[in-house]
Amino acid sequence: MAFVTGLLIIDAPASALNNAGADTSASTDNAIAVKKIRTPDGWRPYVSAQAYRYWLRSTLENYENWISAPVFREGKIAYSDANPVINCDDDLFGYMRAPSKKKEVSKDEKATQLEKDREITRVSPFRVSTLVSVAPTQVISDFGTMSRQDGDPVPHEHEFYRAHLQGLISLDLTCAGTFFDTERVGYKNFDKYRREEAQKKGCEEITVRKQKAWRLPFSKRSERVSALVKALANISGGAKQTLHYTDLTPALLVLAVTKNGNHPFYRMFRASKTHRTEFNQEAFAEITSVYAEDFLSNIYFGWARGFLDEEREIAEKAVEACKLKTKIKFGHPKVLAEQMAIDLTDVANRGWYE
Repeated sequence: MAFVTGLLIIDAPASALNNAGADTSASTDNAIAVKKIRTPDGWRPYVSAQAYRYWLRSTLENYENWISAPVFREGKIAYSDANPVINCDDDLFGYMRAPSKKKEVSKDEKATQLEKDREITRVSPFRVSTLVSVAPTQVISDFGTMSRQDGDPVPHEHEFYRAHLQGLISLDLTCAGTFFDTERVGYKNFDKYRREEAQKKGCEEITVRKQKAWRLPFSKRSERVSALVKALANISGGAKQTLHYTDLTPALLVLAVTKNGNHPFYRMFRASKTHRTEFNQEAFAEITSVYAEDFLSNIYFGWARGFLDEEREIAEKAVEACKLKTKIKFGHPKVLAEQMAIDLTDVANRGWYE
């Protein structure tokens, strides 16, 4: 059992990446608020995990050999194809689908078959935290007008912020490309139609964590995982990009394969007394000592130049002084994400997926 474990920071210099809708407390009628958390030391803007996962899915749709699941809708209910054997995102992002009582989903297309009176669900092997500002920051209101018409201008208002948004990710490698066929909630990945599909596609029937399961060949499993890891450093999306264009690729990305799903990197960065993001040397030294035996792969420490360069120098010195310095690869986030993606497809590392 192993997990791809990661920490990322997005540099949002003047952004409104995830909005909460109309601000009813504002003085104007047309006011949009950003998502934010009120803490004792100030407001911290955030991006929801759902938004980040959506951006990642959309990015992956452009990747070669990545197959995205079609989505079907019935009134106010929407669901994916729920076939993880074929669809890469159904595999890594999970799903929930219940039988339809309607004969037709829409005028143009029908949903794929589903066993009568059986819902199927899959717990997502890929997990994402909420991306929250490392330090509290001031949320600014910006005012504008629609004035390209006769008469008085129409005012509108929206919020934006300057922040470093930190998030955590985790991918269960054992469950990637492994589909449970039990009666447990979240582990009813299959019905009879999808079971037949698995057999046709060469899935192996095995027992995983004391449960019956079907597993894709290693080449397919590792290809999907590798694509997701590469997409972390190429992600695009976000709200208000027309007015607050923001580069979503992480300015900082730390990745490793670990023995369990706990997150050793969580406290590597903190807010200083002056509300600046700073590298936590003490926490890093403790992490590389206490969790030394839990790292199965190299530690890929990606830090883009131009982002907190003084803190980057401190981190480089901390790496040289730690006991795991030979396992830590320091460089640009994109380069190191691509290197890890290659390592994840290496047959020599097949044991990570068991």
